Amino acid sequence: MKLFEPGKIGRLSIKNRIVMAPMGVGGLAELDGRFSQRAIDYYAARAKGGTGLIITGVSRPTREIEQLPHVPFSYHFMVDSAMYICRLSELADAVHDYGAKIALQLTAGYGRVAPQMLLGSGEAVAPSRFPCFFNPSISARELTVQEIEDLVKAFEFGAKIMKSAGIDAVELHGHEGYLFDQFQTALWNRRTDRYGGNLEKRLTFALEVIEAIKKGAGADFPVIYRVGITHYLEGGREVEEGLRMVRMLEAAGVDALHIDAGCYETWYWAHPPTYLSPGCMVDMAEMAKREVKIPVIAVGKLGYPDLAEKTLQEGKADFIALGRALLADPEWPLKVKEKRLEDICPCLGDHEGCLGRVRERKYISCTVNPVTGMEREFDLKSAKKSKSVLVIGGGPGGMKAALVAKLRGHKVTLWEKNNALGGNLLPASVPGFKQDYKDLINYFSIQLKKSGVIIELGKEATPIRVREIKPDVVLVATGATPIIPEIAGIKRRKVITASDLLLGKKEAIEPVVVVGGGLTGCEVALHLAQKGKKVTIVEMLNDIARDVFLANRMHLLKLLSDAKVTILTQAKVIEVTEEGLEIVHSDKKDFLEANTVILAVGLTPNTELWEKLQDEIPETYAIGDCAEPRKVLNAIWDGFRIARLI
Repeated sequence: MKLFEPGKIGRLSIKNRIVMAPMGVGGLAELDGRFSQRAIDYYAARAKGGTGLIITGVSRPTREIEQLPHVPFSYHFMVDSAMYICRLSELADAVHDYGAKIALQLTAGYGRVAPQMLLGSGEAVAPSRFPCFFNPSISARELTVQEIEDLVKAFEFGAKIMKSAGIDAVELHGHEGYLFDQFQTALWNRRTDRYGGNLEKRLTFALEVIEAIKKGAGADFPVIYRVGITHYLEGGREVEEGLRMVRMLEAAGVDALHIDAGCYETWYWAHPPTYLSPGCMVDMAEMAKREVKIPVIAVGKLGYPDLAEKTLQEGKADFIALGRALLADPEWPLKVKEKRLEDICPCLGDHEGCLGRVRERKYISCTVNPVTGMEREFDLKSAKKSKSVLVIGGGPGGMKAALVAKLRGHKVTLWEKNNALGGNLLPASVPGFKQDYKDLINYFSIQLKKSGVIIELGKEATPIRVREIKPDVVLVATGATPIIPEIAGIKRRKVITASDLLLGKKEAIEPVVVVGGGLTGCEVALHLAQKGKKVTIVEMLNDIARDVFLANRMHLLKLLSDAKVTILTQAKVIEVTEEGLEIVHSDKKDFLEANTVILAVGLTPNTELWEKLQDEIPETYAIGDCAEPRKVLNAIWDGFRIARLI
């Protein structure tokens, strides 16, 4: 496979064509900006899993210019002092032990996209005075020429630190609307000095930094530049200018280009969510590759082995970068090389465990892999005593719990009352844009069978049946059922649940009204609208998809708009009639015609069995939606955290 052919970036030889893309690393840096032991373990796990080149999350070469006084630098790594050489060298050694290479990603800063939680009373800076993205009432001030020159010098010093520590390369964070990108883009750069004007002048800052790095670390020190070919934003960069940029960067001595698209206004491109198709930015890499002779790295939902290989075979890129796919499964490269594709745990693209946690000031992890970010602490240990464990329910929480308990040496039986594993993942996986959820069900099913867990489908648990087998431990994962609100006419035949629709138990005849604008309601509406049906969402609150991570929400709202779904917020259903729904919308009564009314107003936990068993069997635990209806992450993490301790 071409994936496993060696490659080169400048003088740097890399054992294969698989790159770990840089990602936010909240919680993995020490408070002073050093790489923590947990960060070293995190990157070493991906090197051990077979990745050829690791690119870390962003590091800062200085803390003097962009002031973020209310946030310790646990949010970023730092390279502004020789004190960082020690931990950097430990990181380099840990990665090198597995034959991988390590590059640090350096950023010039946030600029106008400094998150609200980081602004505080700090002063945001930018190429030109411009409103901040997260709080337009605050404007970033214009950097002085002296400050820009000081930044350039900081990159030179940071490069010396990296070289001294044994780091193999650097990637400059020149995309996504951050400070480098703001300088490069006419929309945000309105300077009239040597750092503003035409494209050549707007690139001056980046080109000076490239020169400074080569001066600090040596002329042959590999420099990768990550750049967005287009912002997909009116007034932002268009493709033609993006391609001019890559030619200019090559001429400036950049050794490889890491190609993506988007910015904060179109954040779902830079961080592709569930709804974007696999390989969504390969076309950008292909366009760049036609323009330059240096290596091109493609990124964007490439965690599908056949697609990754095809991208290389067709010459669309020289390397493929995986981000969240390597959080979900650090051994992705080894499993592909060994043709164990059924053993790859898929990424869901929900962002809840990675960026979602980082934005909540938690350490980076993964919805489907709770070990991410806690590689040493959560390394599974064999149980001191093997116990008989009964898992009741084959949803995500139950499946994860059964697998972990078995891996630790317990005797595990799983009962599922239906004829298939998956629980509430089954309806969730039905829309065409949720294929990754289908893949997760298949992954768990295969791993459970391989592990030797006894699986009994079509077996409903009762207290009597549980008592008969006398388990030492019972993990109750009986899930949750849809809430049926108390509304006049709610029992009419036209009223169905989202679950029944998705499972094919009921059909939707248009016009359709979806009651509930959370994630489930929005996805059901999009699913039907993409099939050509006329759909309206009715939501009591003042907004929809409030429980969805920002990048996913932005894309979901765009897709709903593109599909012409009508959205009514601050709307309450009063009655379901033969013809439709009586509602109160913005304090006025209204009527919606509907032949099908779909309920998506939440779930209620199935706790009856747990309540009956907890007093009889001391080690009885409720996990997943049975404990509290939440997200896939919570169910999987419940199952993992409890099963690792029994």
